[in-house]
Amino acid sequence: MREIARTGSFWSAAQELNESLSTVSDHLAALEALVGQRLIERSRGRRSVELTEAGRLLLGHAGAIESRLRAAEADFRAYAAGTTGSLRVGIYQSVANKILPELMRRFRERWPSVDVQVTEGTRDDDLVDAVERGELDLTFAIEPTPDGPFEVRQLMRDPYVLVVSSRSALGRRRPSVRDLDGMPMVGYPHGKHQDSAEEFLRGRGVRPHVVFRSYDNGTVQAMVAAGLGFALAPLLAVDEEEPATRVTQAMEAVPPRVLVVVWHRDRFRPPSAAAFVDTAVAVSMEIERAQSAFLARTVRSLAARRPDGTRRPARVRRPRRSASRSG
Repeated sequence: MREIARTGSFWSAAQELNESLSTVSDHLAALEALVGQRLIERSRGRRSVELTEAGRLLLGHAGAIESRLRAAEADFRAYAAGTTGSLRVGIYQSVANKILPELMRRFRERWPSVDVQVTEGTRDDDLVDAVERGELDLTFAIEPTPDGPFEVRQLMRDPYVLVVSSRSALGRRRPSVRDLDGMPMVGYPHGKHQDSAEEFLRGRGVRPHVVFRSYDNGTVQAMVAAGLGFALAPLLAVDEEEPATRVTQAMEAVPPRVLVVVWHRDRFRPPSAAAFVDTAVAVSMEIERAQSAFLARTVRSLAARRPDGTRRPARVRRPRRSASRSG
């Protein structure tokens, strides 16, 4: 309609738009049917045409309408390309403390227009259920994951560590799990990782006395620091730099928990979601390597101490005496 008004004829408008005359006429007829008004005054015997009053009214909105349509097209192209929109992610506390900050920093550098909305839960199975219901686009979880329409990608293996008060004799050596039998224990509420640790102890005849449970990692470690008991916790859930506690591994290592990320198999997965998962994998692998190095240093440090906590004297290597040479 705008080209017809500008050029003054259907034929000239068809040339400008690189369309046939019948196509232009059909489009205008469809537009007039849509608005319920005649938009072009067609006079027999005249080569030129002009807009009706209704046509001039609609033409006043044409620029704004076209701009909004082009903006909508651009938004949908960007959404399909994953460069904008929102990404709803489920997390739990230890992921939030150690994985999420670096993950978000790297992701925002590459995908600044994607709005990442984070939901924290106490039980990862509840977060996986939210993925199935469509309330989350993806979530962090711990193996095994529930059956369902899910795709799963492994992130890292998170080792269990023994957390004791810095005043405890257990922190001066690398204990056996049998040393924990009957001792007070600070734990988490029943769930995958706590039940796994307690089942490991029971399988070796160890019956610790659980005196306190909390979902909060900081609270568990604070209770250990206060001398309430020991904790057997995933390393991601522990502040290794806390001076009031010591972190070590028992001689019999608890099988590590396996962290994964989960998304719905049958839903549209934008490129931004795939990029978020790839970034999570990269960050988690770096953390796993750092954890291995930390535990190796801890074991070496304990090996260099006597049972009372004092350091063993360093072995002095004497230089070999060279054999005398005969003249």
